[in-house]
Amino acid sequence: MATEQAYADYIIEQLEAAGPVRARKMVGEYAVYLGGKVVGLICNNQLFVKVTSGGQKFIGNVELAAPYSGAKPAFLIDERLEDGAWLSELITLTAHELPEPKPKKRKC
Repeated sequence: MATEQAYADYIIEQLEAAGPVRARKMVGEYAVYLGGKVVGLICNNQLFVKVTSGGQKFIGNVELAAPYSGAKPAFLIDERLEDGAWLSELITLTAHELPEPKPKKRKC
């Protein structure tokens, strides 16, 4: 089941306080970016946030789940989606710990 556009829009709206957040559609699902870093995925109308130690400390006890078959487990955020400030803080902490994306190779 593909994620509905309205659900992805809602999640991005909840993350406004984190900064320049956007969702990019990929094969019916969405990658969530803060700046240039992928911080999570929206799959099957569920939010998955990349695992980081800071995120784990911030969240506490949270369910880990794979967003799709073969994917690395991520934090499944099903509660507190309506708490935009909390969600934005989690995304900010996650982005802070993730490495900068590798530069894309230029085509010759």
